[in-house]
Amino acid sequence: MSIAMRTTVLRSTVVAAATALAAAISTMPAQALDAQWCKDVHIRFFVGGAEGDAFGTIVYNGAKQAAADLGPKVDYIFSQWDVEKMVQQLREAVAVKPNGIAMMGHPGDASIMPLAEQAHKDGIKMMYQNVPVPKVVEAFGGGYVGAQQEQQGRALGAEAFKLAGLKAGDKAIMIGPFENEARGARERGTVAALKEAGVEVIQLSSPPSGEWASDPNLAIPVITAALLNNPDVKAVGYPGGQMLGNVPTYMQAAGRKPGDIFNFGFDTSPQIVEGFKGGWVQLTADQQPFLQGYLPILSLCQQVVLGLAPMNVDTGAGFVTPQNYEIVAELAKQALR
Repeated sequence: MSIAMRTTVLRSTVVAAATALAAAISTMPAQALDAQWCKDVHIRFFVGGAEGDAFGTIVYNGAKQAAADLGPKVDYIFSQWDVEKMVQQLREAVAVKPNGIAMMGHPGDASIMPLAEQAHKDGIKMMYQNVPVPKVVEAFGGGYVGAQQEQQGRALGAEAFKLAGLKAGDKAIMIGPFENEARGARERGTVAALKEAGVEVIQLSSPPSGEWASDPNLAIPVITAALLNNPDVKAVGYPGGQMLGNVPTYMQAAGRKPGDIFNFGFDTSPQIVEGFKGGWVQLTADQQPFLQGYLPILSLCQQVVLGLAPMNVDTGAGFVTPQNYEIVAELAKQALR
């Protein structure tokens, strides 16, 4: 056989092999991603609040949709927003040794770190949602789905200052878990933005056990007293959708009418939509909790089944106001936004 003929045969063989390999590779994703392609994966998912919680319900609905779409076995963990309870439940989750855990970051880096280390040793894939734990992720891996706390808080403070027509010397109230290093970064960011604009901010610390998020009515005496003691307050900020949705109750208890005070905060819900409609609520920062349920499960499935890197997604979507709330109203009523 001549050199030319051998070269032609060699090229033909290489091309044929490459074509066959490409064809084989192209069929792999289709085979791997058949319906319920994640059915052999076991996940423990932290919802955060109690069953029926305004924010937690949207997270839960996102997680349930991901489980229905992908097929994993998912254990849903409800914590009533109690950070100590979350830590204990995470300890139990690691001991069970599921394939993956989607954990709320509220307890913070220091509390989660030793359990993340154990999960890493046991080969458990980790995702975090709602509150970032950057030191944990740097040390032992994992991804994050949620808003960037301080960044979103500062943005809300700046937007509230603008839309409320506040000026230097005006007085505002901000409620939040200020002592919680991780979770309180958002509300501390809001306070910082308002103070930098010259606003006098009265800080009301919410209980670390998450009581006000679980039952917003428990905050009525504190908020009412703060408004009665500071009748010149122009704006009040709330740390989550549970309390923001309860604004009509707080204002009526303090003898205030719709529009008397600029009420602002975070999240959307059926109650918040009604607050906008009734003139009680003027601004909220949307962090798309449905994605905080759906994407951690999707990412864990991708990590376990396909060996992909964990997702990192900022779900902060911008602001909802009286001018645009109707765009998200119907989905909010369905507990999807």
